[in-house]
Amino acid sequence: MAKAAEIVAERWTLLIIRELLAGSTRFNDLRRGVPLMSPALLSKRLQQLEHAGVIERQRVVARKTQDYRLTEAGRALAPVVRYLGEWGGRWALDRLDEHDLDVTLLMWAMRRRVDLAAFGSRRVVIAFEFTDLPQARRYWWFVNNGKEVDLCPKDPGFEVDLHVITSLQVMTRIWVGALPLNSAVRDGRLELSGARELQRQFRCWLLLSPFASTEARERSAPREK
Repeated sequence: MAKAAEIVAERWTLLIIRELLAGSTRFNDLRRGVPLMSPALLSKRLQQLEHAGVIERQRVVARKTQDYRLTEAGRALAPVVRYLGEWGGRWALDRLDEHDLDVTLLMWAMRRRVDLAAFGSRRVVIAFEFTDLPQARRYWWFVNNGKEVDLCPKDPGFEVDLHVITSLQVMTRIWVGALPLNSAVRDGRLELSGARELQRQFRCWLLLSPFASTEARERSAPREK
């Protein structure tokens, strides 16, 4: 345990591994997934993980850049990350303070956990308004085309199909499975504005955190009427 802790127990390290397990390979993508970590510290930690044999760098000639990928040893940490996330969901969520909330981290995580086919193949633009944030960080957009989802911190210029109005605290609680989406909509803590069919599809589109319990995901699933 002591030797393993030397490699993975330093602050941020398991979050980097979580991002790599989730599919991030570029330095800037890793930065988005761990936004409170400085670029210099991220670079240093990646070098340490490479030296330990947990990750490897691969040169991408077409982009003149390099990707970071987990080795067999790194991929073997997947159960550790999963169990730690599940432990946090059960025992640590009550300790979420206002300073723990980060809209960039939340939106980046949500972007990776959606059902791309929920809206079909046409483009659907979803605008989020977080009522408890300052003007500069209040508005975010997802552009879903059935094949990928783009996250836009600035207005992408398309007509908005669905508006989501809520607070960062409420959206975070929904995302981690602490608050059912249906309950938040019913009591007005989250407002959906747009065609009724798009509102229904939105509830299928948002899959919640991978660490949210199965029960939480089922509670947030749409109900047939």
